[in-house]
Amino acid sequence: MPEFKLVISDPTPASPAIKVKVVGDEKIALSKEQKEGRRLPVAELSKALAEKLGVDESSAITLKFALEGGKVVKLHFKASAKEGTEENVIRVPQDILTEKVGEMEAEAEAFKSKAFQLILDDSTSRRFIGMKIGDEIDGVIVGLSGKLRIKGGSDSSGFPMRSDIPGPVKKRILLSSPPGFHPRSRGERRRKIVRGNTIDESMVQINAVLVREKGAEKK
Repeated sequence: MPEFKLVISDPTPASPAIKVKVVGDEKIALSKEQKEGRRLPVAELSKALAEKLGVDESSAITLKFALEGGKVVKLHFKASAKEGTEENVIRVPQDILTEKVGEMEAEAEAFKSKAFQLILDDSTSRRFIGMKIGDEIDGVIVGLSGKLRIKGGSDSSGFPMRSDIPGPVKKRILLSSPPGFHPRSRGERRRKIVRGNTIDESMVQINAVLVREKGAEKK
């Protein structure tokens, strides 16, 4: 069975980008799953900075680094607010910073991630088989708080799932709107191949949205 890519989006309002100092910290653990992109590595930040960024323990943050030669590197982390952390400093696993940025310390722009991607191993991928668009699964299976609601996906040929087609099927149907067809003019329709609303082993990407537990949203 192929491994699924899981693309997770956060529907809560975007945060402003804040310039921060990023420090590699060897005390922050980096697991094998985090190295392989199956879980988000942890970034520690102050509670004051977390509030400015609009993030909580359910959120991911993006760190954007501008390197020499115009190269830009974006890294995603699971936010973890810690007492005693300097207000405009974010601490991340040392190995990630040195590997991706080439420095022990670096300046970056920090903001709440609107979307990020994880790679699911075989056993985790199988948990999604049979799930339908609209179904929810506990985010703990990928190390996140709250629930993940299935929003769609696509197979190895790029054919997208549609909520209005039942079952793990592939069909050619007449479409007038996404997913599967983006009309260029009003009233345009085309026959396109799409997938049904149920995940099976032919899928390679699953799209989900983060659903926070009641009371966890930022007020």
